[in-house]
Amino acid sequence: MGGQIICGDSRDVLRGVPDCSLDGCVTDPPYALTAIVQRFGSPNAAPARTNGTGAYARASAGFMGQAWDTGETAFDPEFWREVWRVLKPGAHLAAFGGTRTYHRLACAVEDAGFEIRDQLAWVYGSGFPKSHWQHGAFDGWGTALKPAHEPIVLARKPLDGSVSDNLSRWGVGALNIDGCRVDGGAAGRWPANFIHDGSEEVAEAFPIAPGQRGRIRGDEPARLTKNVYGAFTGSRRRPTAPRSDSGSAIRFFYAAKASSAERAGSTHPTVKPIALMRWLCRLIAPPGAVILDPFAGSGTTGEAAQLEGQRSLLIEREPRYCGDIGRRMARAAA
Repeated sequence: MGGQIICGDSRDVLRGVPDCSLDGCVTDPPYALTAIVQRFGSPNAAPARTNGTGAYARASAGFMGQAWDTGETAFDPEFWREVWRVLKPGAHLAAFGGTRTYHRLACAVEDAGFEIRDQLAWVYGSGFPKSHWQHGAFDGWGTALKPAHEPIVLARKPLDGSVSDNLSRWGVGALNIDGCRVDGGAAGRWPANFIHDGSEEVAEAFPIAPGQRGRIRGDEPARLTKNVYGAFTGSRRRPTAPRSDSGSAIRFFYAAKASSAERAGSTHPTVKPIALMRWLCRLIAPPGAVILDPFAGSGTTGEAAQLEGQRSLLIEREPRYCGDIGRRMARAAA
């Protein structure tokens, strides 16, 4: 396995990629959260005034001062049409977004021809509120909530026939449910569209309540569909089995934020956790698949794909990150 790294603008690079040649896309585009000048200002506009706190200048410079934090690519349907073109029929796309700009990402993806299949939420407790605190008569008032989740758009290129037909012809088109169950195997919890970082702050939102849906002893039989959090009714196709529930429902969804070790050697400010990216790669495509990341950043998608027995095509526009990606991939292959 391994990954191909191309340093360049993904809008240009994708034009050289053959139609229907890639098995899926897992990516973390710029969120365009605060780059006001880049999104709305003219190229020759004067820099924003610093004022007393420097807030205006910070807001004009992009996320953490990064000039690449703009939406001219991620919010452009034409770009996602190129992604649509190079993906196989039935291939899935998983793209992270910012809470304030996700709608523009999702609309662009849908306008490009993808079917929106779901919105995943990655929830964490370590976000820091970037709020302007008020004083005087409005003491105690601010301008922002604490960030605690990032949405992920899950979309699919239209199928070539039925799901079964598409899987036979192209090898993609469905989600790897059993391979992504919590606790592993067919008896594990059905994977949900909610993932968290395991922090104490998030855990407090989940009470200790065995079964989560009424009183149980923990040893009575239950349909296997009870392995779904918020069980649904349906036909019983397998023998009943003990439910063995205990503890909080928080154990059903877990992916911690990137550790210091995972960030080692990377200068990128938005490193995603390997466990989360591996789960996404495994969810949308089988081993041997080729995963596209047109916003490679720190290279997490490439390492995740490699650890899942997949290959990757990584495209990164910023030269200072391309070297980091190469070193990361070399470490993963060692």
